[in-house]
Parts: sequence; structure tokens; C-alpha cells
Amino acid sequence: FMLIQHKKINTKGMFFVEVDGNILAEMVYTMPSPNKMIIEHTDVSDELRGKKVGDQLVHTAVEYARTNNIKIIPLCPFASSVFKKKPEYADVLN
Repeated sequence: FMLIQHKKINTKGMFFVEVDGNILAEMVYTMPSPNKMIIEHTDVSDELRGKKVGDQLVHTAVEYARTNNIKIIPLCPFASSVFKKKPEYADVLN
């Protein structure tokens, strides 16, 4: 299981995996309002492909959304596909 970090500046943020100062996976979002998160894109480096890191990024965003009473709009095709596969995440969908 990778350590997923979170960084938020104003209305933009990202969940990411950093190794030796390099970001190897990231999921970028914007927040048009305090209770809405739009997942814009997910990027996983070749060395982490196939390790389900993208799924972990989405899972971390879902946990964050639940904790902070936020609804998610997954514009990113990858994130959207994860939500389709995981009905248990439906509670945070906008």
C-alpha cells in the first residue's frame, strides 16, 4: 500500500504519491465550492502501473470527501470508471 499524500492550495488540490522527491502518481482536483470536489485528472507513472495506485488515490479522495462532507464530480475518465466499479462510493457522488 502506497503512502498517499494530500496537498491543497485555495480551491485546487491533489492526492499524490511521492518517492525520492518525484511525484509518481497524482490525482488533481478543483473545488468550485467548499462542498464540491471535481476530480480533473489522474496520472500514474509507468513504474507504478498495475499496482492499483490509481484506485488508492480515488479511495483516499472518497475518504476525504466523507470526512469533510464533500460531494465528488469525477470528470476524469479513470476516476469515473472507478466510481462505476465501486457502488459503495455512491454516497459521495454529486
